[in-house]
Amino acid sequence: MASKKNRSSWAKEKAQFNAALGDFDSLGDFSSLDDAFAREDSRRAAAAAEHDAAQRYKACDSKNRYATRAEAQENLAWCERRGKRGLHIYECPYCGGWHLTSHPWDEGEARG
Repeated sequence: MASKKNRSSWAKEKAQFNAALGDFDSLGDFSSLDDAFAREDSRRAAAAAEHDAAQRYKACDSKNRYATRAEAQENLAWCERRGKRGLHIYECPYCGGWHLTSHPWDEGEARG
């Protein structure tokens, strides 16, 4: 069923809608679309940077960093003496230091 609005209110709403879109009455004007694609590219880049920062925090920044593998092995032995089992040592791709993890590495991935 059609709307009971009169023509002037419909025309007013249409004009507001077109103004909000940036006046897309001419089909040859795609500058607003270019801006939209640029904004989307910018949004995606920001989301990727945020994801990378979260990955770095989880993989490196939230953990104790050991300067050498020997230092990490000392701390691994200390943890095992106190009952913490199942830890492994790995070299961090972010900081180049060494960390302990409880991640159950597969045989092909074993690092410590």
